[in-house]
Amino acid sequence: MLPLLISTFTTIFLAELGDKTQIATVSLSGTSKRPLAVFIGSSAALVLASLIGVIAGGAIARVVPDNYLKLISAFGLLGIGLRLIWPNKSNEVISEV
Repeated sequence: MLPLLISTFTTIFLAELGDKTQIATVSLSGTSKRPLAVFIGSSAALVLASLIGVIAGGAIARVVPDNYLKLISAFGLLGIGLRLIWPNKSNEVISEV
């Protein structure tokens, strides 16, 4: 259990560094003068979002075999990566107007 705990912590910690959640937290903390309230609120939100992910993942894993879940995840991440690499032509037209 400890290796899974460490792996999960490391993965989520690195994924959250510099993302929009952290930027929002820095912004709220800097403008509120109540950093403890921002810390508690942002921590609770992350815990709730993680709980929803764990519950949903557990429910899906009961129905879909593990190999298919890995395949779907791999293609999903590949699709996101390709979408980030290749610009969207419709966005370019809108930004030129």
